Amino acid sequence: MCDACGDDYSAVVTERRRELVRGILAEIGDDATREGLAETPARVVKAWSTWFSGYGQDPKDILKVFADGAEGVDEMVIEVDIPFYTHCEHHMAPFLGKAYVAYMPTNRVVGISKLAKVVEIFARRLQTQETMTQQIADAITDSLRPAGVAVLIDAAHQCMTTRGLHHRHVTTI
Repeated sequence: MCDACGDDYSAVVTERRRELVRGILAEIGDDATREGLAETPARVVKAWSTWFSGYGQDPKDILKVFADGAEGVDEMVIEVDIPFYTHCEHHMAPFLGKAYVAYMPTNRVVGISKLAKVVEIFARRLQTQETMTQQIADAITDSLRPAGVAVLIDAAHQCMTTRGLHHRHVTTI
């Protein structure tokens, strides 16, 4: 809401996004006004607000560290099987998988739920698997300054399984 003029920009942006979806539906040859699709633009815009919410989040805001509890820690902290879903930046098709995140604390530790949250923040952006892996590692390195970080992502890419090669049961690590 604009304080000066009273315009509700969020309503304008939301309607513009709905119109974009209507245009996409027309481009693929369907009628956005037919009964089954009449609510689709609103549903897609709502889904986008979840799927791409990572753009509005900064991992530094959630990677608050604890100086206490890290004294003498010389073992790696590992969180495994962190489920995620994201969309590839090449086709906007989903890719889904699990992330494995590890770091070697020096004098800082973080609540372990925060590692999963960092994965989620970057997964909620258009991505490549390679970039997402690096972004997670960089965010942890920048905030925690650990002795080392390791990130492994195992994912199935729908752009490979539902188009092109149609290879099912293939994952990328």
